[in-house]
Amino acid sequence: MNQAEIKRKRTESALKEILPEAFSMLDDSALNNLIVTEVVCSRGRYDSKVYLDKTGIDENEQEEIIKKLRKVTPFLKNYVKESEGWYRSPNFKFEFDNHLDNISRIDELFKIIEGKK
Repeated sequence: MNQAEIKRKRTESALKEILPEAFSMLDDSALNNLIVTEVVCSRGRYDSKVYLDKTGIDENEQEEIIKKLRKVTPFLKNYVKESEGWYRSPNFKFEFDNHLDNISRIDELFKIIEGKK
């Protein structure tokens, strides 16, 4: 791992901790309890994808939450800058995490295959 990768990983780790704190500061109950499962920053750390846990949230609510997050992005960026003392904050792109669904689907497929043997 080189220096740039180490800095990127540190940024991802910091964002994963700070963003839930920022969500809890908001007045919207739909955003207060969001769980960040993963943060992936681009190479230059200008952009980041923030993956959120979608447990208990249906498709319509997910779309509404994404719209609300887009509206509060300036607050989130400012909160991150101030709390970490950074000169600037990366741009955020919010998505709901499908990894758990994919893993459970793969597990189901393995059970089906195992049952046929």
